[in-house]
Amino acid sequence: MTLARVVELGSFTPSVVLEVARRTGALAAAGLEVFERAVPSSPAQFRSLIDDELHVGLTNPDNVLAYRFDPQNPLGELVDARILAGIDRGLGLGVWARPGATLDDLRGAVVGVDVPGSGFALALFTLLERRGLGRDDYEVLKLGSTPQRLQALLDGGCAATMLGAGNELAAEAAGCTLVASVRDELSPYLATVVCVVRDEHLEVGHDLADVLTATAAGIVGGALAGTAVEAAAVRLGLDDDLAQRYVARLTDPLDGLVVDGSVDPAALRTVLDLRRHWLPRVVDGRDVLAGALADPGLVVRR
Repeated sequence: MTLARVVELGSFTPSVVLEVARRTGALAAAGLEVFERAVPSSPAQFRSLIDDELHVGLTNPDNVLAYRFDPQNPLGELVDARILAGIDRGLGLGVWARPGATLDDLRGAVVGVDVPGSGFALALFTLLERRGLGRDDYEVLKLGSTPQRLQALLDGGCAATMLGAGNELAAEAAGCTLVASVRDELSPYLATVVCVVRDEHLEVGHDLADVLTATAAGIVGGALAGTAVEAAAVRLGLDDDLAQRYVARLTDPLDGLVVDGSVDPAALRTVLDLRRHWLPRVVDGRDVLAGALADPGLVVRR
């Protein structure tokens, strides 16, 4: 009997797609034993990837851009970070405010982010700017991963934050209000990708990406929708109604799963343009992000 290959996977919000792949036996059939580890922030995730504590990451593609091209990223070092597949386009990603809060209530208030230079933070800044709120109109507070930010929003630790991947459904159920959505204003957008930073994990990263992609196609096609509802209830703590709504969101062509694992250049351009707008980086007279999308090592599909 061939031993399963152990994969240490770092993610921010528990992956329902991964849970469905586990329940259907797809991971086992691919010879993979995946241990999903919750990461507290994007710098922590990439530190663990660099140190080989994690083998594969589910992350925002902005993080790959930051750690591959920007020497002033939060860790202060460049790594050979690569995108292996696209997973989802946002899953309800948007700016959510505490119950009863209006846009005017956000002036002078605390707005929570993962870290101020993360992809979700840059999208949040853009959505608020379009509503007349500049960076100086509110206090930005580093709160870590999306589940941590949801809890802070519910506990009164911030007035607004960026939520998605089922966290926004829990916020809505608690009376929070949607201020603006990525789906409506920043599409095409790519929110989650499979990434690696070390050559020795390329093969297993591709194998995991293939399983997740095939599982995503089964969910969107309907064959695995029921399993996905069960998985969402268990992994995200959603009741049956919210779990069904979550799975319906997975099928949204603008906001849902990427069924073929492709990395849409236009969606990646959206992510890149947000970073270049908010965090322009010129080193020795050169824009370090100018040729990012032309780099053949950025996206490595099997």
